[in-house]
Amino acid sequence: MTAPRSASPLIEVEHLTMRFGGLVAIDDVSFSARSQAITAVIGPNGAGKTTVFNCITGFYKPTIGRLTLRTAGGDFLLERMRGHEIGQKARVARTFQNIRLFSGMTVLENLMVAQHNKLMRASGWSLLGLVGAASFQRAEAASVELARLWLERIGLVADADRPAGELPYGAQRRLEIARAMCTEPVLLCLDEPAAGLNPRESAELNQLLVSIRDRDGIGVLLIEHDMSVVMNISDHIVVLDYGRKIAEGAPLAVRNDPAVIRAYLGTDEEALDA
Repeated sequence: MTAPRSASPLIEVEHLTMRFGGLVAIDDVSFSARSQAITAVIGPNGAGKTTVFNCITGFYKPTIGRLTLRTAGGDFLLERMRGHEIGQKARVARTFQNIRLFSGMTVLENLMVAQHNKLMRASGWSLLGLVGAASFQRAEAASVELARLWLERIGLVADADRPAGELPYGAQRRLEIARAMCTEPVLLCLDEPAAGLNPRESAELNQLLVSIRDRDGIGVLLIEHDMSVVMNISDHIVVLDYGRKIAEGAPLAVRNDPAVIRAYLGTDEEALDA
């Protein structure tokens, strides 16, 4: 079932500036992203895309700026929160450019470990789990069911007991996204999820991300160099260059923006069709 689209912003980035000594990595960047939408942040290498993600997810504390996440449970000022609080309380999940699965654990175990905090709370930090309390058993059963649901959605049911490190590269990418989704986020931040994928794997990734947008109704922030992925699935695109926002809008508008073509895609518009 497709979730209704929201017109109001899920996250608002206002006047974000990040300095490292004398280096200005992000310079007064503002944009917003909605729930039930895929917002891509693109730009050349060194444009500041990952730095923006690091500020949103708590790896960096912005020098200046406000990062407001608006949820049904209230507003969160992310720049004032610790990294683990952004994940646990504000429910922001993230994947990285380099895959960070637990390669020696099984596929199912990777999805279960993502729910560790939820299970620990349900167990009363181990006490209720030790005595087999009904509340913990229900939480454990719900966690297993959620993991099985994501195994089905990423097509890895038959590989549930296989070590994650033995999966093909594209399957590991999908598993990493599913693991993030097992934390039940309201905002999912993906750092170059299509990196290293072949065309078939990229198509599978596109289908997964669109299903997350439409079925799960959350906001997706996407950093990506693969323009076929960006142009095919994004609802909104923000373009950075040298730490500043140079363009923003729908894919078609960004595609035809001369500043974007010059700064990121070169002077040849055929690069957009790659």
